Amino acid sequence: MSIRLRLTLLYSAILAFTLIVFSIILFAIQTQFTLNMIEGDLKRIVSPVANRYPFIQEDSGHFNRPAPETAEGESIVLPRFSDQPVGEDEFRVRDFLHILDIDGNLVDNPMNQDATSYPINNGGLKILQSGGFWVEIVSVEEERLLVYNQAIIHMDSPIAIVQVARSLADRDRSMQALGITLSVGSALTTLVGVIGGWFLAGTTLKPVKQITQTANAIGHARDFSARVQYQGPEDEIGHLAMTFNEMLSQLEEGYQQVTHALQVQRDFVADVSHELRTPLTTIRGNLDLLKRDPPLPLADRDDILNDLSGESERMSRLVNDLLTLARADAGRTLVCESVNITAVIEDACRQMQVHAPDCEIIVGNTLTARAYANEDAVKQVVLILLDNAMKHAICPISLQMSEIGDQVSIRIQDSGPGMPYEQLKRIFDRFYQGDESRSSPGFGLGLAIARTLIIAQHGNLEANSEVGKGSTFIITLPKAP
Repeated sequence: MSIRLRLTLLYSAILAFTLIVFSIILFAIQTQFTLNMIEGDLKRIVSPVANRYPFIQEDSGHFNRPAPETAEGESIVLPRFSDQPVGEDEFRVRDFLHILDIDGNLVDNPMNQDATSYPINNGGLKILQSGGFWVEIVSVEEERLLVYNQAIIHMDSPIAIVQVARSLADRDRSMQALGITLSVGSALTTLVGVIGGWFLAGTTLKPVKQITQTANAIGHARDFSARVQYQGPEDEIGHLAMTFNEMLSQLEEGYQQVTHALQVQRDFVADVSHELRTPLTTIRGNLDLLKRDPPLPLADRDDILNDLSGESERMSRLVNDLLTLARADAGRTLVCESVNITAVIEDACRQMQVHAPDCEIIVGNTLTARAYANEDAVKQVVLILLDNAMKHAICPISLQMSEIGDQVSIRIQDSGPGMPYEQLKRIFDRFYQGDESRSSPGFGLGLAIARTLIIAQHGNLEANSEVGKGSTFIITLPKAP
């Protein structure tokens, strides 16, 4: 069962329940209200009769039955009310007026000569005999009547009973019509509610359907650039659409990163294969030469052995560089502590001067700075950057240190030819070498290793370059507390 159908049924059930309760309450109120109105009308008819009856003259006629006695023992004569003028506008055509004695027996029917009185049950008769009134509904010939009985009081004693009855046929027909109207109206309203609820639920859940369609489209096409086109209020559905779009943005970014990582990995494998193929090919060729018969002259054999040694060292360096990158990629943490950066840089510069005495390294200041870093890793990075500058730049090389806020900055600047932007944005890619540097020794792993080591120490390494003006590498490390 779809959520749209469930919402429609729930809404319709609530609506139907509300209409049923409302109809029952309204019908009950109307039932009681109409009974009260009829009872009030009958009371207004009975009260004047009960009040006038004791004052009718004795010469108006008498009943041939024992009359009640007063407190002094005198006999009270019950006159015939039908002999007195009564305003017919006080009664309706179908109203019945009876005069009963105190025991509930008919003694007069002034307005309906052919009518008979209606029996009073024992409980009601006792109430009347005590001077009260009694109202009840009776059925006569399949017709319901509301009967109002009231005692006639004379000299503080009940002497007779006035009984007025009115047919409830019209009222019952009206109530029946009201019940049918409420039933039919509730059914039609519920039906309209079901139809309206179905379309309303469809409109409300339209963004959810769009999200589902977008998710299916992404699943089939793997296009994370798709978005849910939602135009509506910022309600729960709106927030759902916005959250879904934000999730898609993050997935797209992650997918691009994974795609880039896979491409880098493929390039990495291809470059490693290429870099290993060259020394392996050289070693194999030289070994074949050594196996020749007759043997090569001794001088040629020495040259071949030297080549084999050089290629072996080159392969060893490549393997060591790859191991360094693998450790960094594996998330192996470096042990960081407070390091005297000035001392590390001076040591690295002294070591580089031994290998390249003709290249001058100018240290711009004697600032004593301490960084929270790994001493060996910092030294290795500085050596990589100095070696890279000596290979591709024109000496001298400038090196400066500074403290900026809670960071220590190291700037290594050369005066070489610089790099265009296309090369600069790939300078930290593994195995990347600019077209002009293919003839230089190395594998294109140095700068990648340097940046990986700096990031592992919660620092940053960036490069700035301009063609014809040289390049600048900036190391940023957290300052030691």
